[in-house]
Amino acid sequence: MRRILLTLVLVAAGLVAIVPQASAAVQRVQFTAGGNYLVVEFLDDDLVHFETGVGSGPGTGSALFTTHQVAKTNYSGPTSLTQNGGILTTPGIRVEVNTSTLCATVYDTARSPNLLLTTQCPRNLTQAWKGLSFTKSSMQNAYGLGEQFLMGGSADGDWVGRSRTPGGNYGNAMVYDTDNGPVGNAQIPVLFAVGANNTNYGVFVDQVYKQEWNLTGDPWTMDTWGDQLRWYVMSGPNLPDLRKDYLELTGHAPVPPKKAFGLWMSEFGYDNWSEVDGVLSSLRTNQFPTDGVMLDVNWFGGVTAGSDNTRMGTLSWDTTNFPNPAAKIASLGSTNGVGVIPIEESYIGKNQPQHADMAANGYLVRAACSTCAPVYLTGNDWWGRGGMIDWTQQAAGARWHNNQRKHLVDEGVTGHWLDLGEPEMYDSNDWTAGVLPGKHAHADYHNMYNLEWALSIAKGYADNAETKRPFLLARSGAGGIQRTGAAIWSGDIGSKLTALAAQQNAQMQMSMSGIDYYGSDIGGFRREMLNSDLNELYTQWLANSAWFDVPVRPHTENLCNCYKTAPDSIGNVASNRVNLDRRYELTPYYYSLAHKAYTDGDPLVPPLVYYYQNDPNVRTMGHEKMIGRDLLVGVVAGAGQRSRNMYLPAGTWWDYHTNTQIVSTGQWVNDVPLWRNGNFTLPTYARGGAILPKMYVDGQTMNVAGKRADGSTRDELVVRVYADPTASNFTLAEDDGTSTGYQAGAKRTTLLSQQRSGSTATVTVAASSGTYPGAPASRSNVVELATDTQASAVTLGGVALTQYPTKAAFDAAGSGWYNAGGNLVVAKSAAVAGSSAKTFQFTLGQAPVSATFTCTNGTTVSGQSVYAVGSAPQLGQWSVASAVKLSPTAYPTWTGTVTGLPPNSTVDWKCVKRQEANYPDTADAWQPGANTTFSTPASGGGTTTTGGF
Repeated sequence: MRRILLTLVLVAAGLVAIVPQASAAVQRVQFTAGGNYLVVEFLDDDLVHFETGVGSGPGTGSALFTTHQVAKTNYSGPTSLTQNGGILTTPGIRVEVNTSTLCATVYDTARSPNLLLTTQCPRNLTQAWKGLSFTKSSMQNAYGLGEQFLMGGSADGDWVGRSRTPGGNYGNAMVYDTDNGPVGNAQIPVLFAVGANNTNYGVFVDQVYKQEWNLTGDPWTMDTWGDQLRWYVMSGPNLPDLRKDYLELTGHAPVPPKKAFGLWMSEFGYDNWSEVDGVLSSLRTNQFPTDGVMLDVNWFGGVTAGSDNTRMGTLSWDTTNFPNPAAKIASLGSTNGVGVIPIEESYIGKNQPQHADMAANGYLVRAACSTCAPVYLTGNDWWGRGGMIDWTQQAAGARWHNNQRKHLVDEGVTGHWLDLGEPEMYDSNDWTAGVLPGKHAHADYHNMYNLEWALSIAKGYADNAETKRPFLLARSGAGGIQRTGAAIWSGDIGSKLTALAAQQNAQMQMSMSGIDYYGSDIGGFRREMLNSDLNELYTQWLANSAWFDVPVRPHTENLCNCYKTAPDSIGNVASNRVNLDRRYELTPYYYSLAHKAYTDGDPLVPPLVYYYQNDPNVRTMGHEKMIGRDLLVGVVAGAGQRSRNMYLPAGTWWDYHTNTQIVSTGQWVNDVPLWRNGNFTLPTYARGGAILPKMYVDGQTMNVAGKRADGSTRDELVVRVYADPTASNFTLAEDDGTSTGYQAGAKRTTLLSQQRSGSTATVTVAASSGTYPGAPASRSNVVELATDTQASAVTLGGVALTQYPTKAAFDAAGSGWYNAGGNLVVAKSAAVAGSSAKTFQFTLGQAPVSATFTCTNGTTVSGQSVYAVGSAPQLGQWSVASAVKLSPTAYPTWTGTVTGLPPNSTVDWKCVKRQEANYPDTADAWQPGANTTFSTPASGGGTTTTGGF
């Protein structure tokens, strides 16, 4: 339908009349005052684009300029726009322009009464260093602004009361501080402001120059360089809506290769294939799943400090140490199930033929002028000396991709590791083709350099019609880099617990800046900064990264070959394996979230404030995070920690480790243990009604695709469900894991749903929709139902399933169910076609039971006690560290009552003697002979079972 043409007459003195716009189009209004101008461009009902500067302005006949940070420029305009002088109103937003000062006051008109968001005023427009002010109004907290590390070792903090300073002389940089080491500082200029009762707005400043945001007073200020200032304001009902608006503007992240969600081994650096083989062999021997290796500069070799002959920038293999790369990459994939990602930089040794080729075509950054010779970089010349690629030229990116990088794609690499992209080394007097019209100086492109690099790779894949997904790991970025397939890591972070904590605050802000895939060098790159116990630091870091990072990537400077970096050789190895196994188990959940991020702009690891923005307790909280909508995880980063307190927003939550239900009014749970079953784990809670698709993982699991060392196949769909009276659902998304086919519909989705009504819980695995090459036609379906009672019956499609008394009997059966204890009921189907719906119905109400355990002849020494350990979760599942301590009621006889046991089940157990302190995972003495075996009662308690020494 054609809209009525808007003829907006500006009646105030000095105003310029708007040029009538075409129907169904973006609407623009220009104001001038005091030698300055302001253009207000309405893109839709709740998104407004502004430009201000000195002079008469560009008029309203064409769209305002956007940088490559912006992806969408074809907005259809507001559904309606009315004007009364300087007051411009759409159904979602109102802008009131002060025609004397060009200040713009913005209201959310979707609220009743209309809600004042902020007044924005230009600052120092006639000066080189100019900016905007934003009245604080009713806003209380603010998030985003990209990556900048806090000093002081805290995961907590928003931007209010702080200044977001430029990283380096031009912005993006690695910045060194004593708490964190040399860490990343990536400018992504989007800010989300939040007040009470869903008061909020977003602002994105589309500038390429370094920026300084000062939120310590009122008004807040943003200052930068540039001839004009351009920014967007977004209104909406809540943070999820605002973040989605920002991602619509700058682009959604594509789904990474599935392997990106697994463990990637890395260090600076592996010397040859033999070293890589040794690392992978050790991990497999110790039953660690692994998905890839990343190769630092050693893969092309010959990097020579201070030399023009350095091989930096060759992007060709050192075939002495890395021979037959295509065959080796294929072998690693088929034998080990791992991929390879090599590093690259934007620098080229002066005497390399690639330097001559790029220079001859005008594709290197030049010194000072358009006809000058290429820059000759000699500062910080650890990599050698030479030139720098001008990624601001699309032709330069295309030539480099086709002539230098494409062979890597053809050889089968999984992705590309982009290092030093701030850029780290540069000539401040250089000249490039540039990203702004008529602007060529270093300051005019610095903060866009890594974005332009990443865009060139994505374009190279597209131009060559590659079906493989581009996946990038970048050290810097700008707004919109997420749409290139880039993840970002936090730089050469120090091996310090303060850095681990601050990493979590940086991740919080990066999530709110549209970066879903963010991570760190696990264990710290700068090992020489270590000031605490290395094993404890590594164990904590890997546990955190196994929840929050994509990819999970240990990395350190190890040119001496004297440091351990792999999780089977450093830290608490058992804990490392448990935490990685849990990450692999949840791969289907993470991968489905990645599809949701691509289609809808939902985040993978948002801060709690994203979903609970009206809860004042979470406004500055970075030490707890959400994984998707349904999991809440607590950060741990401190010496000697054995427990921590956890805040649970109002609602029903389930302890992920124990299946204990907590109905929270918005309260703290104190002293949550960090060591469970003898392993270090982060406190984790599932939201009531959560549905978590999982994969089967055991010691034979090799990678996220489910490749198994014994050649067997375990492709069952496992679903953990937290029964709740409120109906809920989750969409499992699956594809081939490697290609871009999902973008054309080659994927399969399966709706998973649950609801509990009284004593009946129903879980449905709906008929799948769509398919992809390699999709299993049929598979078993396993439902792990967490509930506050045990089950007395389970049906599948209305047909009763067989109950089994033990897990072993259940595992051996093709279908059936059993009460697993610990508030968990597990049921499974035989292999069923994906095109068929599967409905499991659980009859609940059978309460867990208790039993009294007695151990005779338990003589002990000081510091030692007697414990019961056994096959049930309540007895530690044979983990000595999680055994149940008994009491010396008639020494040397020890007794204790254990609750929460599954009814009508067979339990094996033994007495053990164990040290009381430090959560030991080994026993001093075991009950000799066979296990004690007994059957739990059908209800209540009263059963006594006896073992002894």
